[in-house]
Amino acid sequence: MPGLVTASGVLAFLTDEEPELKVFALKTLNDDIDTVWTEVASSLSQIEALYEDESFPERRLAALVLAKVYFHLQAYNESMTFALAAGPLFKFDAPGEFEETILSKCVDQYIAVSSAHHVPSQQSKADISLPTLETTFGAGSIDGSAIISPTTPFSQSTLPPKSLLSRASTDNTILDPTFQPTKEGRSNSVVQITDDSTQKALQNVIERLFESCLKQGKYRQVVGIAVEAKNLQVLRKVIKRASEEGQQSKDSTQSPAEELMDYALKISMDIVQERSLRTEILRLILDLLSEIPNPDYFAIAKCVVHLDSDEEADKMLRQLVTKGDAHSIAIAYQIAFDLYDNATQEFLAKVLKSLPSGKAPEPPATATEDGPAEEEPLLGGPEGSEEEELPEETAKVYRNIRSILDGSKAIKLNLEFLYRNNHTDLSILNKVRDSLEGRNSIFHTAVTFCNAFMNAGTTNDKFFRDNLDWLGKAINWSKFTATAALGVIHRGNITQSRKLLEPYLPKQTGVSSGGSIFSQGGALYAYGLIHANHGADALEYLRGQFNGAEEEVIQHGGALGLGIAGMATGDEQIFEDLTKVLFADSALNGEAVGLAMGLIMLGTGNAKAVETMFTYAHETTHEKIVRGLALGMALIMFGRQEGADVMIEGLLADPDPTLRYGGVLTVAMAYCGTGSNKAIRKLLHLAVSDVNDDVRRIAVMSLGFILFRKPGSVPRMVELLAESYNPHVRYGSAMALGISCAGTGLDEAIDLLEPMMKDPTDFVRQGALIALSMIMIQQNEVMNPKVAAIRKTLKKVVGDRHEDAMTKFGAALAMGILDAGGRNCSVGLQTQTGNLNMPGIVGMAVFTQYWYWFPFTHFLSLSFVPTSIIGLDHDLEIPSFKFHCNTRPSLFDYPPEQEVKTEEGPALIATAILSTTAQAKRRAQKKERAQRRESMDIDTPTVAKTAAPAAGDKMDVDDDKKTKTEESKDKKEESGAEREGSVDSKKKAEKEKVGYEIENMSRVLPGQFKYISFPAGRYKPVKKPTGGPLLLHDTQPDEAKSLVEEKLKKVTTERAPVVGGQGGRGGAPQTAQQLLQSMEAARSRAGLGNELNEILRLSAQAAREVPQGRSSSTAGGNGSGAAAAAGVLTAVDEDNEGDEEAPKPQDFEYFTDAEDDE
Repeated sequence: MPGLVTASGVLAFLTDEEPELKVFALKTLNDDIDTVWTEVASSLSQIEALYEDESFPERRLAALVLAKVYFHLQAYNESMTFALAAGPLFKFDAPGEFEETILSKCVDQYIAVSSAHHVPSQQSKADISLPTLETTFGAGSIDGSAIISPTTPFSQSTLPPKSLLSRASTDNTILDPTFQPTKEGRSNSVVQITDDSTQKALQNVIERLFESCLKQGKYRQVVGIAVEAKNLQVLRKVIKRASEEGQQSKDSTQSPAEELMDYALKISMDIVQERSLRTEILRLILDLLSEIPNPDYFAIAKCVVHLDSDEEADKMLRQLVTKGDAHSIAIAYQIAFDLYDNATQEFLAKVLKSLPSGKAPEPPATATEDGPAEEEPLLGGPEGSEEEELPEETAKVYRNIRSILDGSKAIKLNLEFLYRNNHTDLSILNKVRDSLEGRNSIFHTAVTFCNAFMNAGTTNDKFFRDNLDWLGKAINWSKFTATAALGVIHRGNITQSRKLLEPYLPKQTGVSSGGSIFSQGGALYAYGLIHANHGADALEYLRGQFNGAEEEVIQHGGALGLGIAGMATGDEQIFEDLTKVLFADSALNGEAVGLAMGLIMLGTGNAKAVETMFTYAHETTHEKIVRGLALGMALIMFGRQEGADVMIEGLLADPDPTLRYGGVLTVAMAYCGTGSNKAIRKLLHLAVSDVNDDVRRIAVMSLGFILFRKPGSVPRMVELLAESYNPHVRYGSAMALGISCAGTGLDEAIDLLEPMMKDPTDFVRQGALIALSMIMIQQNEVMNPKVAAIRKTLKKVVGDRHEDAMTKFGAALAMGILDAGGRNCSVGLQTQTGNLNMPGIVGMAVFTQYWYWFPFTHFLSLSFVPTSIIGLDHDLEIPSFKFHCNTRPSLFDYPPEQEVKTEEGPALIATAILSTTAQAKRRAQKKERAQRRESMDIDTPTVAKTAAPAAGDKMDVDDDKKTKTEESKDKKEESGAEREGSVDSKKKAEKEKVGYEIENMSRVLPGQFKYISFPAGRYKPVKKPTGGPLLLHDTQPDEAKSLVEEKLKKVTTERAPVVGGQGGRGGAPQTAQQLLQSMEAARSRAGLGNELNEILRLSAQAAREVPQGRSSSTAGGNGSGAAAAAGVLTAVDEDNEGDEEAPKPQDFEYFTDAEDDE
């Protein structure tokens, strides 16, 4: 049947009295509405009258025609309303443009209505005290219109959260340039539905849509809508239905239900921005996973960490151990490693307390030390009797799990990896040292940081031992920083930490025991760095030293050490000790104490602690204390998201710019890694509106913390800010790029930073160099060809005498960061499994404060993450095996070591022969020939003999010229050969074989994992490799296995302290006695006077009379070389008060000519 050309005749039937004619007219119009809708639009009132007439038999058909006409008129809300009224006539089996548009409108409407009716779950234990914050910071009046401005307090927004998919939603606009007022409600596209019939119709349409999706197996679409609508009942229903259908199909692959839970887990962690909703979804997934017979335990572990549910973690580990098979135990070990990598110290301590200690009835040596002994009285009798009944095999498994959870196993493995794969290029370090004058404090500190970062975690302090003279130039805070650098270099060397730092640590007999207070304070800081985020054995010692210290410098170092070691423990006693010192109102240690208070309470959201710190920040007059407290308060709100909104608004409204600075940092810490749009809008607004440069700088910088999971979006966001007239904003944009794009080698970020290396402002150049090094870390020329040019630029800046000191400082830091951890570490703000790397983020945040206080630079080492695969078998031993990497070896290879140019002597210049000399020679030759002619005794051979040397004399210069030309020819030939060789090498690179084998415990970069595979062999991983310790399933457990030799263990045994001997890996003297003996020998060889020799002899004698215990403690510990530098770093600084003055020289006697005449 041909379509209608005009609708005028059909429209006339609508006025007829017969209902059959009206129905016929509506059916005809419905079939051809796309062509005649313009004519029908003039008769909408008649069709609406039919729809409203309850006696009319085809009201739904009228509604459908109305919906289509309104669709063509682009009145989509009205169109959706009438389409819903059409009921079953609105079909979407074969959807066209009309059906798709209306369906999307229905989904948006459903999401808005459902999320508005969603009731948030009960507050967690940590959030119960949050109302106290409202009284502390004074929340303003709540007004729904406050959402108009981007500076509206987060806590005062009464509108429901908006859809993640809605394009009209301001919550999902990364940059809203207009900030225009919006209508009340979800967005302009949402209809206010009042009648129940329309709501039921909407629900029916959505249910029909869900059913059609489920029939086609499109589960993910339904899950996505359910999560956006915050309808967890639908989510549970979909997952259960997928589980039932998966049981019917009985596929050997992963079931649809498990795939769905993985998907829900992924979107809840990466996309959902509300913390409360994420918690509800994870709780639901955890409940569903628990109902499955063989669930994905690694997904459970992710949920458990985020929900902070130590009971579930304990239950899961016990369940796996009870199964008893080797595969389950390997999974238990792997989950223990994942828990240690992702959870806080407080969480791990609770899990350790609930697990069996694994002790046998008689007390043998166990893997744990002080922890179980303290817990036994608390556990009581029943659990103790249970533990006695454990079989030896089970007890051993529990001991292994405890050694993993307390961190000792993971730290030991990482230390071994960094030691055996250390590729530090000492020639770069020596170049930096030679280029920067050691007597200048900022340059000395820069070289210290460069050395610390390059050797972070490798235990290689050779540079310090080989440069004792340079080290001796450190005074005051440079000495503090240099001593603390030992903590960075030996991070994780927890078993040897006390021996290592013995020469520097404050003695129990008295604080001022002859050493420098700066080296003693630095030693406590270093002790905390060694035990970073693992303070089990170190906290009591550090707390005792901190409380017993009287010098402010030692308290400063002790506070920093306590904070780093006790990170996120929530220890109230340590917090009280820090508060007492804070109230002493000392500017010197107040900054460190404020930071330490935040580190102890990291992420707890403790309202009482925040109130104490906020109140004192207003009472004190010291800016340094206020800054430390502002930083500490930001750390307390780490990861709290909405829970920190009240505090954020209180701090941002403060007139003190330092507290506003803290408010911006709180935004960065509370919303780190979330990509929250409201946080981004807040930071961008502050970056261009605040009157203080410091606040604007940190606002731009904080964008990096919010968006480090989406590094590609940051260059576009800060592109204009990088060209700001304000140098502080430019610096902030450079650091934001470095923080968010760390380790990615992102070309867009590099293109923005390269012009900033030539910025007219010195600190902007400094920030650009540091940011570039973070982005380029672990990149080689194959991965990113710009690496070589950037390394060359850094080297040039360091060696340029005309460059500003701040820029040279940044270049030295950048060279250290590029080769961090012996070129085996990357900057990681998230863990290998995708969670937030809490120590890494905190370390990066405190590192940015080096702007105010250089010793904070060492905190960057907390964000250095070893990039490795460390395969372990069921006995937690390191088997020797290989895995396959399906790419070219050069793609992920170490960068080549820098070639050290040998200093060439001055080039030999051809001897110039004067013309008079040549003439004299010619005259002499003529005279000689004339004499021979006269004698008439001419002999041809004789003439030849005499002529030869003459010709030789005459042609001296010519011969030199010949040799020069020959040399130039040779050089050309050599260069040509080199070019041919380079061409050959390029051809070889092109022909490089794809695929190679990698040994266990080798460096594997994050981008390399997609190429890694485990060929069919003895060992298979229990999960997809993500880096770090990886448990392997041994398919041939009965056969003998070969293990990787642990080099660090071997070195440690060789470096046992020997009194009076030389320990360690270098030849530097290890004791003061040896140092004096070597000086005495040098003086005697130089032939100095008897008086000086006598002084040296007496000094050496005094050194020999040092008690045995003291000399052994300073004999180098494990041969690390710390004691070699002890005499240098612990020396009391010069020019202190009360020092004896040098004797005044005698007056010179003057004799004048006049006196001689008399």
